[in-house]
Order: sequence, then C-alpha cells, then structure tokens
Amino acid sequence: MSGDVHDRLRAEVAGRADTLWEIALGLHADPEYAFAEHRAAARLTAELEQAGFTVERPVAGMATAFTARSGHGRPAVALLLEYDALPGLGHACGHHLIAAAGLGAALAVDAVLGGSAGCVLAIGTPAEEGGGGKAVEAEAGVFDEVDAALMFHPGVHNWTRAPLTAQVQYRVAFHGRAAHPTGDPTEGVDALAALIELFNVLSALGRRLPEASHVQGIVTAGGTATNIVPEYAEGVFGLRAATTGALEDLIGQLRTCAEGVALATGTRAEVTRATTRYEHFRDSGVLSERFAGHLSRAGIDLTPPAPGVYLGSSDIGNVSTRVPAIHPFVAIMDDGSDHTPEFAAAAASPRAREVLVAATGALACTAADVLLNTELREEAWTHHREAAAATRPASSPARP
Repeated sequence: MSGDVHDRLRAEVAGRADTLWEIALGLHADPEYAFAEHRAAARLTAELEQAGFTVERPVAGMATAFTARSGHGRPAVALLLEYDALPGLGHACGHHLIAAAGLGAALAVDAVLGGSAGCVLAIGTPAEEGGGGKAVEAEAGVFDEVDAALMFHPGVHNWTRAPLTAQVQYRVAFHGRAAHPTGDPTEGVDALAALIELFNVLSALGRRLPEASHVQGIVTAGGTATNIVPEYAEGVFGLRAATTGALEDLIGQLRTCAEGVALATGTRAEVTRATTRYEHFRDSGVLSERFAGHLSRAGIDLTPPAPGVYLGSSDIGNVSTRVPAIHPFVAIMDDGSDHTPEFAAAAASPRAREVLVAATGALACTAADVLLNTELREEAWTHHREAAAATRPASSPARP
C-alpha cells in the first residue's frame, strides 16, 4: 500500500486529536456500567451519524450495543469500542480510551477511503467487565461478514498481543435439611458444611492444576440463623484457564468435586453456569505485527508478552474465534496494575492522550491495510483457520 494513504490517515487522526481527547475525558468523567452505558453509546453514535455512518441500535438485544457502517459488502473491517466502567473505580481499565480510539480510527478511514475500498464498521460493545457484550454480538452473527476485528487496550505493558485466558463463573448450590442443631441434631443435613467442604476440596485440586488454571470462590448464601441447620448454601466460583479446552476440563472437575461432596455429606448438589463464557484470545499475529509497525512510527515499540504471564480475560476472545482479531496492550503507566485508582488517574493523563492519538493512528492504518491489501487478508484468514483447526476437538465440525 502506498505510504501516502498512511500519511493521510495519520493527518486525519491528528486533526481530530482534540475532539477525541474531549470525548475520552467526557466518558472518563461520567462512568456507566454493564448494559447501562446509555450516555456513552449516545455520544459515540452521534459522532458517527454526523460523519454519515449508518447506525443501528440496539444490537443483539442489548440497548447500549450498536453498529455504525460506512460502505457495503466485503472486505469489511470492524473497529471495536468498549465504554463500560468498573463499579467503584470508574474507568480504571481505560475503556474510554478504547472507545475514543475505535471511533477515531473508523472516522479517519472513512474520511480517507470513503466506501470505495469496502466496509468500515464501528461496533459498540457493552459490558466487557461483566456480561460479555462481544460474546453476545458474536453469537448473534454481528461479526459473520467481517474480515478483521481491531482494538487496542491501555495498560502497563507495551505488548503486541494480549495473553488472555478463558473464563466463566459457575454457581454451586447444596440442598440439605433444616433442623434444630441441639434439639434435633441427627435430622439436620448441613448444606453449609457441604459448601465449606467443597472449598477445601477445590483448594487441594488447585495445587495440581496446570499453569493459568485456577478456581476462586465466594459464599453467596450460607444459612439464616445460628440455631437452624442450613438447608441451603450457595457459592459462586470463577474459573479461568489458558485455553477454552482447559476451561472445559476445569468445569468438569468442579462438577465432579461438587457431586463427590454431595455424596459424602448426604446433600444434593446443583451446578449451573452463572455468566457468559469468555473464550481465550487467539491473536492474529499477521495483523498484530502490522499494528506494531504502524505504532512504532509514533515512537512506541511493542514486544511479545512475557512468557507465562496472563492478564485476565475478555470477551474479545469470543470474537477471535470467528475472525482474525488483535488486542495489543499499550502502556499509559510503567508499573502497577489496571483496576486501581492509580490507573484511573493515569487514564486521564497527558501520556494517555499521547497513547490515544498514537494507537488511533495505528488502528486506522491497520484497518486500511486490511481493506486494501488482498494478500494480507488472505494471510490473516489462513493463519486464523489453521489455528482454529489446531485447537478444535476431533469431534467438532469446522465452521463454514
């Protein structure tokens, strides 16, 4: 592709830098939470509609999800916008920057290429922190006619890709029988004792789980009074694993442990999924390297992630099972962690503004590459299908 296109895209982003930063700060100052990001979605879609994008909202049954389209058909590239915040911490994960960058990249590509090169989509994805808007959209077919899904994430590392695990929560309930613990102790079947025993069993299990697999639980119901043997007790358990296959194995182990405890204690166990499952993230190395090359023009160099380090989970994993996707990390502070007050403050700092402009330009250039470079698209799809085939169980059919 001619470097002239990249230069024009960077110029478009530079010309919009003040507006994008204003939008980011506006979202930062007005945090909204999972599936209730009404003001954020309205602000972002207003910008897209003003630029001539065709906006659809709601999407996939979610009031704060949207798609905004410029152009038609294939090739098609999606810029992903996150905008939910963390209760009590606000935008301590930097989603306001993700939203502004995706918006700015979509607007820049539209301004430079118009609809002549294919379709540019800005996709609003609510509830990444809990609820999984992208997972719901992927299941509803939002990404079925897309050739690449692009986003960046602010963080404390400069990494070409995100080591994101598979994740889900399960609810385990034990049903026993109430009785007076002194007056009629032999008639009681203690559901809380069964739940506590499950925690003990899972603690022992945790010592032999593979790397990145773990179970973390809390008690959500444990009885109503000390003079009643609890007839019902419940816990919610967060399960994570390096791959979706390993997560499935862990879910099976949780069920086995719960059923074994129920058998030993005379209770009845009930194991149910409590949240949307996040798949592990499959990076499109071809496109991530493109993004890294464009970002280096702004003086930010990305490296592969440190071996054996995992940084949580995200519903971008569900998108990456369907289309080539990128999720690089770009540092806005040099130490510490996101999901902290310190990160929330850094996300409104001068460095955050510099990262926003640089990442927006790199996203725009990568999106244009996808639209204009047939060989790049074919290479990304080839690697995507090969990776999917390598991780698919033998009994699973290939996705058409």
